[in-house]
Amino acid sequence: QVQLVESGGGLVQTGGSLRLSCAPSGSIFGINYMGWYRQTPGNQRELVASIIVGNSTNYADFVKGRFTISGDNAKNILYLQMSSLKPEDTAVYYCNFRGRRGWGAAWNYWGQGTQVTVSS
Repeated sequence: QVQLVESGGGLVQTGGSLRLSCAPSGSIFGINYMGWYRQTPGNQRELVASIIVGNSTNYADFVKGRFTISGDNAKNILYLQMSSLKPEDTAVYYCNFRGRRGWGAAWNYWGQGTQVTVSS
């Protein structure tokens, strides 16, 4: 079973920056989607940014111009560079990889989450 390991969360002041990273614990093949999501208590998990591998990126309106999603193809590491952080960005951030190995069953892996806290 592949596990995604997240790092880079922490406490910053309004206007500060953080870079989150996500890496699989083992070999992974057939990735076609990578994304970052976030969740606050009592709310649904929401999309922050995503990559359709080899095609495009997508951002939620509330982070456009402030966050950048990117990936290291050689190492299968996913990044989220967060700048101009606001208190409303405070949440647990989760990474997600999806894909299919050849014509086999589709797979979907989630990280355990990393806390980001932005103080006023």
